[in-house]
Amino acid sequence: MADSFGTSPAGSLSEEHKTVRALTQLLKQEQEQLVQANIEGVAALTAPKAQAAARMAELASWRYKTLAAAGFEPKETGMKAWTESAAASATAGKSWQELMALAEVAKELNRVNGTLIGQQMMRNQNALNILQFGSLQGNTVYGPNGQTSHTAFGRHIVAR
Repeated sequence: MADSFGTSPAGSLSEEHKTVRALTQLLKQEQEQLVQANIEGVAALTAPKAQAAARMAELASWRYKTLAAAGFEPKETGMKAWTESAAASATAGKSWQELMALAEVAKELNRVNGTLIGQQMMRNQNALNILQFGSLQGNTVYGPNGQTSHTAFGRHIVAR
């Protein structure tokens, strides 16, 4: 990979932009599928999202190695320091800022998708509670005398 990006920490930024944009598109598609409660559609996006995340990690690892070789911390703060140094061009600094902005968009989409997944899980659990116990609150229901009863609604199978 070093041959294709050179020795500058900015060498992979173009590829990182492309990868984050692809991940962002996948997260938008996932969000659409979650809103539609299309579990198969969500599942179909799992492998491409994992591939994009792995590619992002690979590119970041390469960037960290070049940062360390240039005498900077091998992390985001090191990249920021590098872009502010004389070794970096103004274009590299702008590209880094754009990448950070793209990453924030992807992070927010991922957060929202996580919330949607949590809501879907809660709906599923509520449906299971109704099927199992006859109510959303578990098996506590009111009996004919107005007192709480711990008897489940639903059909009981009686064998004769």
